[in-house]
Amino acid sequence: MTSPLIRTALFVPGSRPERFAKALASGADAVIVDFEDAVEEALKSEAREHLARFLRETPEARLMVRVNSADHREHAEDLVFCRNQTGITHILLPKVESAEQVRAVAAAGKPVWPIIESAKGLLNLAEIANAPDVERLSFGSLDLALDLGLTTGSDAAAIILDQARYQILLQSRGAGLQAPLDGVHPAFDDSEGLAKVIRHARDMGFGGALCIHPRQVQVIHDALAPDERERAWAQRVLDASQGAAAAFTLDGQMVDAPVLLRAQRLLALALAGR
Repeated sequence: MTSPLIRTALFVPGSRPERFAKALASGADAVIVDFEDAVEEALKSEAREHLARFLRETPEARLMVRVNSADHREHAEDLVFCRNQTGITHILLPKVESAEQVRAVAAAGKPVWPIIESAKGLLNLAEIANAPDVERLSFGSLDLALDLGLTTGSDAAAIILDQARYQILLQSRGAGLQAPLDGVHPAFDDSEGLAKVIRHARDMGFGGALCIHPRQVQVIHDALAPDERERAWAQRVLDASQGAAAAFTLDGQMVDAPVLLRAQRLLALALAGR
């Protein structure tokens, strides 16, 4: 069965239940109710109650949850909650640093998206990527920059973060996972900057990004979509492949299975963006 295309995963604070339905109507491919950073310590258990009530009242809703990190006092309760809610489809595990942490989350019976956002997480990336029930990796670039002591916004920081992206992409492919998602762009009113970041991540092989505001959703979708020239090329490749040999020539260039697959992926993105 083909997995649904996920280009955007929109966070909504678990402590703001009035935003749950709005997030689901935002056009994001997935919505993540956040029990971690977006929720004050005193409101952690209340966030679970809010989501439980919403899922009772909206039984058709399907949401993901970012639980608290493995060393947090609410982590175990978060996992029990997720296990018992059929409306929760996936669990995002922040600050993951070992395969053991992933295995504990996988016991809740939901696919896991580890968020790589520390040096320890990068060092154990291969084991994390190959842990049970991991569906895709995502990147916590802001937290990783903090953990490594990078100067945010500098060229040097960009080099280091791109090396981390390379490792995440490489281990994702090696483990047969879905394309990873890039981290959030904190300036939600900076559409131009977000589009530039997303095009960069797309060109590196990432499938999309986490986001923190509904207005970022369409910007990300547009930035990921192939342009007119790419769409026209992809359509010509697919048209020429009908009834052709396994490898054939188009515009003086060889078209074989990898080229055909790229054309198919471009058209899939184009259709998703309509």
